[in-house]
Amino acid sequence: MEVAADSGIEGRSFLLAEGRSTGRLSARYRAANFPQKRADAALVPEFRGMLDTEDGATIPFEWQGLVVLTDSGMRRLLGSLVHTTDDPRYRELNDRACAVEGEVRPRTEGSGFEVVFEVSQMVWEGVACTSE
Repeated sequence: MEVAADSGIEGRSFLLAEGRSTGRLSARYRAANFPQKRADAALVPEFRGMLDTEDGATIPFEWQGLVVLTDSGMRRLLGSLVHTTDDPRYRELNDRACAVEGEVRPRTEGSGFEVVFEVSQMVWEGVACTSE
């Protein structure tokens, strides 16, 4: 769905995504995305999905972010990611927030896009206090 205005086109889409993650969480993922397209051509993704790890855990996740077009024509992606699971092997993820950084690339063969990103766990170090 798109709505045209003098300043550009706004809209919403509904997309299904699936793929693989590698690294600390080697898993298959399946997710739905309900992104907003802003009048300035930026996309605001809203993913909800599941990670099915190779060791049998199921980890729901939420991923939100911002995708903007760069001067080179590449779309850069920034966002945040949280996980919620009752699996004791991954329960510490429930108290963590992650940063997402990546890019959206046109597929070399066929139609559509490939989303390539890295997830970094943010570490809380406390708020620096200064006294006067």
